[in-house]
Amino acid sequence: MITKNELKYYSSLLQKKFRREEKKFIVEGEKIVLEGLKSNFECEIVICTNQFSEDNINILKELKAKNIRAEIIKNIEFVKLSDTINPQGIAAVFKKTKPGKIAQNNILVGLEDISDPGNLGTIIRNCDWFGITEIILSKDCAEIFNPKTIRASMGSVFHTNIFEEIDLPEEIKKIKKGGYKILCTDLVGESVYSHKPSKKTFIIFSNEAHGSSGEIKNLADYKITIPKKGKAESLNVASASAIILSELSKRT
Repeated sequence: MITKNELKYYSSLLQKKFRREEKKFIVEGEKIVLEGLKSNFECEIVICTNQFSEDNINILKELKAKNIRAEIIKNIEFVKLSDTINPQGIAAVFKKTKPGKIAQNNILVGLEDISDPGNLGTIIRNCDWFGITEIILSKDCAEIFNPKTIRASMGSVFHTNIFEEIDLPEEIKKIKKGGYKILCTDLVGESVYSHKPSKKTFIIFSNEAHGSSGEIKNLADYKITIPKKGKAESLNVASASAIILSELSKRT
């Protein structure tokens, strides 16, 4: 049985301050919880409502078989753990893990000042779709363990190695020494459809309102763009990342 103090403690993980202090985070929804349970992240507890437990007996049996603590609470209590309008009735708390060294894969992704959690989560999901596991975030990016980021990633935060609060210009300089060519996205640049990427590419996506910083542009070997045909002023950075990663992954 879960105590009131425990419920209060776990609900505090909806706030960034406590996630950082406790080095834990909370996820909600059946798919994302199950993705987390299949990952290398350590699960501290799974909490679900009476209704969810009745409708998903097999999930509860599986948790018991794996010796994962599972607690059933009332709907009115579960609301305290949720930041969604229509909770699915299941949440889990995981302990944060630190990624190791950046793997020297063909494509690395860097994110500069992606401040919207929804965009960040979607880019992570796009990277996962195209098999890109190494993602490097600048200090001004949204937090990966923000519930909105996790939800938008649809569990892809569990499949990728994400390096947070990195001095991106300094990291670019290090990665360059490893033989990588640096690409940055820009409204003016070579078409992504004609660009011939090197075997080792580090692509930087930046805040759609401000674009790449001058420092990043100066460090880039190439600027690439998605050619515009219509009248839209700009393309959402998450949408742009899907198009560009699709093209790069074809050729590396």
